Amino acid sequence: MHHDFGYFEEESLGKPYDFKLLKRLYPFFRPYKLLLSCSVLLVVFITLLDLSIPYITRIAIDRYIVPKMNSADNISPESKSRYLRVDISEAEIRKIVSKYPDLFKTGRNFAEIPLNKLATLEKKELAVLRIEDLSGVSLITTVFIFIIIAHFGFNFLQVMLMEYTGQMIMHELRLRLFSHIQSLSVPFFSRNPVGRLVTRVTNDVQNMHELFTSVITFVFKDLFLLIGIAGVLLGFNWKLALISFAILPFVLYTSIYFSGQAREAFRDLRIKIAEINTNLSETIGGIKIIQLFRLEKENYNNFKKLNHENYLAGMRQIHVFAVFMPVIEIFGVVAIAIVIFYGGGSVIAGTISLGTLVAFISYMKMFFRPIRDIAEKYNIMQNAMASAERIFLILDNSEKLPKSIPLMESKLKFGLPIKDKIREVAFEDVSFSYVDGENVLKNIHFKIAMGESVAIVGPTGSGKTTLVNLIMRFYKPTSGRVLFNGVPIDEIEILSLRSKIALVAQEPFLFTTSIRDNIAQGNRKISEKRMEQILADSNCKTFIDKLPNGLETTLSEGGGALSSGERQLISIARAFARDPDLILLDEATSYIDSETERKIQEALSNLTKNRTAIIVAHRLSTARSADRIICLHRGRIIETGTHDELMQCRGFYYRLNQLQNL
Repeated sequence: MHHDFGYFEEESLGKPYDFKLLKRLYPFFRPYKLLLSCSVLLVVFITLLDLSIPYITRIAIDRYIVPKMNSADNISPESKSRYLRVDISEAEIRKIVSKYPDLFKTGRNFAEIPLNKLATLEKKELAVLRIEDLSGVSLITTVFIFIIIAHFGFNFLQVMLMEYTGQMIMHELRLRLFSHIQSLSVPFFSRNPVGRLVTRVTNDVQNMHELFTSVITFVFKDLFLLIGIAGVLLGFNWKLALISFAILPFVLYTSIYFSGQAREAFRDLRIKIAEINTNLSETIGGIKIIQLFRLEKENYNNFKKLNHENYLAGMRQIHVFAVFMPVIEIFGVVAIAIVIFYGGGSVIAGTISLGTLVAFISYMKMFFRPIRDIAEKYNIMQNAMASAERIFLILDNSEKLPKSIPLMESKLKFGLPIKDKIREVAFEDVSFSYVDGENVLKNIHFKIAMGESVAIVGPTGSGKTTLVNLIMRFYKPTSGRVLFNGVPIDEIEILSLRSKIALVAQEPFLFTTSIRDNIAQGNRKISEKRMEQILADSNCKTFIDKLPNGLETTLSEGGGALSSGERQLISIARAFARDPDLILLDEATSYIDSETERKIQEALSNLTKNRTAIIVAHRLSTARSADRIICLHRGRIIETGTHDELMQCRGFYYRLNQLQNL
């Protein structure tokens, strides 16, 4: 039997299309549209609160902190913006003005004092003159506190909504991926290491978390903030705003350039993490061989090499953003310098107020904050998109056997009752190859009747296990047909077919759960009486009763605490619990002692009684009791008959016996 051997590198990916990937992720978002809409609405409120802070600061400076500028009716036009004007209708203010007649210039209902003379007044007098300004500052402070509280509340609700949504989306994505992996055909798993698939279901799905919980809504927030800031700045002073925006083309070009660099770095990183997981999985699975042959140093060096490659991939990613982020910071500083240079000149010239300049600088700092945030989120997004690409590579994999026609349709077309037993298994001119041009089976043709036991014998590589795989429909024949009761196997609903078949493999696989669950395999309808009968027929009762918790004993990974014979007996009990029509035995007595072999042979005899059985026999002693023996050699049937008939022919089967008896 030929397979594709060795580790398979992940296929290289072409040009990234983030929008297409996000579009493909949309079905996972759809059930949570309302929560996402609420989150975006909260982001709008948060953005408005952020935008209000510099604007309120401008009001505080121009209206309350910096003395009011003189208007057209100023009695001293040449001294524009150099005087504090006060209303002299108030008695306390008139008293102060009267006290300092040399400092104040009075008009009809107001008085003005030069700014550089304010220091000569007492603090109490200055407080009286600016009572309205102090009240205004107090009001502004109250508004600020309210904004901070509201900002905290909206942020808390938004984070809770997005975390819940993100966790649910990851939950659905992981279930979808796991379900899809389970549905893939056996050839897929022969080409994809366990570590790679584990990485897809765990690390790669987890990488999507930040995309779901922060990137989406914060991108909305940052976009709203950029648009809002641009609008406010243009409203303040459109000339100064356009001068400030001159730096944006450089920012855009830098972002596009580094985005491509980041995607490639993250792609390499995802591959290296999968390779590390694969190497670790193989090390743990093969630790006995590694220690037996003293391969620890060589295996360590292999892992060290992979780990170093992962380090280099991580450093490439860090290098990209170590350059990108400071460049964005430099552009931000340059933009603020431009604002200070041109805006400061405008304040001196009196074309804009000091409060407007301060607000302008604050907004420009805010303007580059979302750009930096988008850059950081783009970092996360690139990581998530690299993971999404790998996830969709699996979800797009269509290595499934063709969908079967449901049994109801088979009944109408072929007359096969849904609950009918397997009366006949037939191969009609079946050929099969794992690799194009290299046939493992060639023109196989035979029939097996209900209740008949047939042994398949032949040297290693003759195609015995492949034949069993075709019966289980793990693979599809390259040519020819496999039929059950005259119905082609690809026209029978696969789950119903497999429910009528039990496989007892040479190396049985047991799950990390209780012995009861390993035997029942999800069948909760097995009564205690039926379970006792199964244990007795499969010769399991004796050793299970000796275990601390009996049937409820939880097995370690692969049933490692049990002997190979005990694991085999449990797999036979599992076949009994299925009550199948067809039994497939892949030399269940290999690698065990004679006493255990006797128990297993007895259990198998009970299992195959009144059932159709196909026995893959590596030891020819197992084949002697079969009703018929089929000899395979180089993928072809070369002899068939009973043991006595084949021995009398003194052909291939006879020579195999002679070799085994040497």
